[in-house]
Amino acid sequence: MSDRQNGQRVSLIVSVSRENMEFAELIKTPRVDGVVLHRPPFLPTVEGTLCLTGHHLILSSRQDNTEELWLLHSNIDAIEKRFVGSLGSIIVKCKDLRVIKLDIPGMDECLNIASSIEALSTLDSVTLMYPFFYRPMFEVIEDGWTTFHPKGAFKDLESMTDEWRLSDVNKDFNICPSYPPVVAVPKDIDDDTLKKVATFRHGGRFPVLSYYHKKNGMVMMRAGQPLSGTNGRRCKEDEKLINATLRPGKRGYIIDTRTINVAQQAKAKGGGFESEANYPQWRRINKAIERSNVLQESLIKLVEACNDQSHSMDRWLSKLEASNWQTHVKEILTTACLAAQCIDREGASVLVHGTEGTDSTLQVTSLAQIILDPASRTIRGFQNLVEKEWLQAGHPFQVRCSQSAFCSTKPRQEAPVFLLFLDCVWQILRQFPCSFEFNENFLVLLFEHSYASQFGTFLGNCAADRVKLGLPEKTVSLWSWVNRQQELERLTNPLYEANTLVIWPSVAPQSLLLWEGVFLRWTRSSKCLDEAFEEMVHIIEYNKELQNKVNSLRRQLAQLETEDPLLQSP
Repeated sequence: MSDRQNGQRVSLIVSVSRENMEFAELIKTPRVDGVVLHRPPFLPTVEGTLCLTGHHLILSSRQDNTEELWLLHSNIDAIEKRFVGSLGSIIVKCKDLRVIKLDIPGMDECLNIASSIEALSTLDSVTLMYPFFYRPMFEVIEDGWTTFHPKGAFKDLESMTDEWRLSDVNKDFNICPSYPPVVAVPKDIDDDTLKKVATFRHGGRFPVLSYYHKKNGMVMMRAGQPLSGTNGRRCKEDEKLINATLRPGKRGYIIDTRTINVAQQAKAKGGGFESEANYPQWRRINKAIERSNVLQESLIKLVEACNDQSHSMDRWLSKLEASNWQTHVKEILTTACLAAQCIDREGASVLVHGTEGTDSTLQVTSLAQIILDPASRTIRGFQNLVEKEWLQAGHPFQVRCSQSAFCSTKPRQEAPVFLLFLDCVWQILRQFPCSFEFNENFLVLLFEHSYASQFGTFLGNCAADRVKLGLPEKTVSLWSWVNRQQELERLTNPLYEANTLVIWPSVAPQSLLLWEGVFLRWTRSSKCLDEAFEEMVHIIEYNKELQNKVNSLRRQLAQLETEDPLLQSP
């Protein structure tokens, strides 16, 4: 059994009595013997005892105690019930895209288990979720809740420029509910001006600094759409704010992640876009990135195709193409490359926004930083990027990740926005395999924990929610687990060589592949890939040993040459 499973086992034992008290009325049948677990086709079936706790579905094998299933109820997306005589089966479809089948003897037991799972996997209260009950059995060497400090990050910015300042205008979350308490803004813009700009931007999301490019001093900002409306409302304070980021004689680019038609339609609802007459120093570019409901439907079609291996290759490829998932990947990467190009190659500042500024906007700003900033390609740098551009920037994880690809209802607010971002990062990682300190495992881990986790990092929809819920005091941060030495070893890329250059990914169709590590990992065995990876690591380590021996021999030769002149080279 792995250290992770041991930790889960002990933590579960510690909290199970409390869970039983909290969820006793929802657990109709806590234990059933003789349950058969059917897993992916490349794994054997397991027979054992099925147990339900307040937060876990656990199956322990009679034959081998190492064969266990530990499944968080919060990871269950949907279930189906089937009956043949007295034998009942439950098909469990998970948010991490796993599909498992449980054969349960006895119709009543099967119905009770199914009813309990449905209730426990759809708890309304966030405070009843597992992160509030989880007690880590690993030593917390570093508190992940303090990993990202806006003031600490700003010290790095201060060493490069004095044109920006930190504002605590939103310290009580009154100006913008989805912003953090501290944001970076132009030094010459006071807080009163920020308050006025907030009334002109969707959700109060006034333009704030996202990234400073130290190579040329250009910046990338993000915001919500302007509330210009049908009458072309104007806000001189907003114009002053974004113009304050421009160098004399320079122009800027406003990248709107909506089509022109969608942006025009938004005006009828009170939203809109920046008028060229009011923003003459800025050129607006519309780039079409689909909204959340379209992305959710695309994910559903993609996973359906990946789980259906009965068709011919041509039919399967056709279904993959029809999902349009790779099209979304291309659109987002193309827009991120455009933003990076404006900053690095054209020497222009950039403002990115869509409608709310919490979805496609964050995909673009964070991916542009992956392209431009070598620090964001390190493990800690990527953690900071996720904190700054997603968690602190107000991406609504709680609603976007409430259901995954198997949700039976029509998508409401659910959408794989963060998963699409991770997919785009994986595409760049695959094209530049030596430029990232982390490997694919890190991206898969973030995908899993954004949908279901024992950690509190991805709970809530914004910083205000996390403060209100008391997450730093009541839950453990995912980064506390990630930044342990043994976990870092699993997540580190053995091919990594620090690359200080800007990297430009290709968005050609042949360059963008299906992310098999997520979408096919439960339908195809990764044994061959794992063995190849282990062999590669072995070769790298052996090469290091040989290089060390060469260096040692060279030092010995140099020492001998200094001691004996006859050995010196002519």
